[in-house]
Amino acid sequence: MTALRPSPGGDRGAASTQLVLVVPALLLLALLAVQFALAWHARHIAQYAAQRALAAARVEDGSAADGRTQARRSLTALGSRVLTAPSVTVDRTTARTTVRVDGSVLAVVPGLDLRASGTASGPTERITVPTGDRS
Repeated sequence: MTALRPSPGGDRGAASTQLVLVVPALLLLALLAVQFALAWHARHIAQYAAQRALAAARVEDGSAADGRTQARRSLTALGSRVLTAPSVTVDRTTARTTVRVDGSVLAVVPGLDLRASGTASGPTERITVPTGDRS
């Protein structure tokens, strides 16, 4: 009975080569998952800030400046590290108020520039007098 001998240098180093190829791919997948989770979170931050700004801007004696101020407060309170360089746009008319919050998402993967935004819209509050005949 003859024993099988491994050939010299056969599979030596194969695990290292596989590790060098697989680990960077797995790290990239993990970083992409984190990046998209941050984008999802930033979108929710923008939406929350837009809703808070709408609530401040649409009241009867409110203004677009009140909405912008409230949006900035909300963004500061939630942390401006996830949603960077936010911009707030408030459009208030006699009938409708619309708020839009835009910003960039914190970059985890270099070169990947994601944006997040939130929009809230609703009727502008105003005092009305009922019309019609009350009998």
